[in-house]
Amino acid sequence: MVLFFSSCSNYLDTEPITEEATSLNNGIVIQDAAAAESRMNAVYGTFGSGYWQLDYFLIGDGQSDNAYMGADNPAIFQYETYQMLSTNSQMKGDWNDLYNNINTCNIVINYVDQATDLSTTRKNEMIGEASLIRALNHFQAVQLWGDCPIAKEAIFSISSANFDSAFNELFPARKPIDEVYAQIIADCQVAIEKAPAASNKFKANKMAANALLAKVYATMPNPDWTKVNQYCDVVIGGGYTLLPTFDHLFDSAHEGNAESIWEINGDGWSSPIGAWSTFMFLGTDWKKFNAPSHTLIQSFTSNGDTQRLTSTVTRENVGWSDAYWSSTNYPFAYKMRDTDGKQNYYIARLADILLLKAEALASTGDVAGAMTQVNRVRARVGIAAITVATQSDAVNAILQERLMELAFEGDRWFDLKRMGKAIELLSQQKDGNGNVLPFASNINQNRLLWPIPQDKLDANGQLVQNPGY
Repeated sequence: MVLFFSSCSNYLDTEPITEEATSLNNGIVIQDAAAAESRMNAVYGTFGSGYWQLDYFLIGDGQSDNAYMGADNPAIFQYETYQMLSTNSQMKGDWNDLYNNINTCNIVINYVDQATDLSTTRKNEMIGEASLIRALNHFQAVQLWGDCPIAKEAIFSISSANFDSAFNELFPARKPIDEVYAQIIADCQVAIEKAPAASNKFKANKMAANALLAKVYATMPNPDWTKVNQYCDVVIGGGYTLLPTFDHLFDSAHEGNAESIWEINGDGWSSPIGAWSTFMFLGTDWKKFNAPSHTLIQSFTSNGDTQRLTSTVTRENVGWSDAYWSSTNYPFAYKMRDTDGKQNYYIARLADILLLKAEALASTGDVAGAMTQVNRVRARVGIAAITVATQSDAVNAILQERLMELAFEGDRWFDLKRMGKAIELLSQQKDGNGNVLPFASNINQNRLLWPIPQDKLDANGQLVQNPGY
């Protein structure tokens, strides 16, 4: 039993199980309602992993032009400088976290029907919730590595009867991007059918599945803008409203608010998610990650956007300086501020979906309609409406609006890649004196994907490396 549980906790990072078909409680993995709820808590507990508490934000923000990576971790500096090595320990941890998270979901999806005293309604809800969280983790993986394994089975034992399928799960090949997206879409559809209603914003819910589908259809190699519009419209028509005060999104006094579609609930140190990420980005006890960039500050300043600037960036006198900022007025990311383990963060909120709809409209030639959505977001923070003449100008305006609206929410790197602007903008990043950063020239098409971790290649002959590594 210990061996089998260990193999699950190190999914895709293990040697094959060699025992005969050892039973687990006569083949029962989830015996009753209490065990099912415990497994479901473990699924939500995956949001306490290093990926979702730290690296999601390092990737989405520190790897982009709205933040300088900061701190002092050499492995993480490789993210920022586009010099990732296949032996990078932090990147290996991201792979492990994402696929371990997926396997935790698989245990519920594969085995919750075994629970004898759990209602069919609750079983279906659990399958819907776990399916959406599995989709979310696969979505991260395919954006980071491109072709990647699809994991759908939790393996507890191996016998002659299941050897082939178990081998393929434990030693998977990379699947083409299109197949990965097809699996993500299928899981989202299961969630729309079975997940709880949207009223519980701390759970993977039906409307969150619609929101994720909108982003998936916008991100896949051949975007389906009709589908993006369709799923955005479902969410926009779902009764959500922009909060009148932008800061209420982040002050921890308005959790589960009218704008929130799905948020991760940091509920204290004794909960499945003791939200430790705040300490990574805010505080003067050591040099923190994701220092706001000059690009970000200038975007707020040039738009007269004082509300979002104040809620996104705070400044302190500190004991360090660098090539970016002086020690007397050093900036910190400020959307995460709660230091008692109760910090929430958003997977999806209405402003994100409005701007995604704007992107879909602009991409299909409706420039005026796109700006209507952008100006809804701008009006909330009291800044002037904008107009543009061309599709290209509309895309640029949407991208800048997303920069100001969603900074430090883990989106910028993925936005730049999706909108085809990553190489153009990241190759021009500047320091505090306006000089192009030396590492900016490292960005190229190959560096838009990460290398497959070397230890995975060494252990699994089915895997092949990405070009350029």
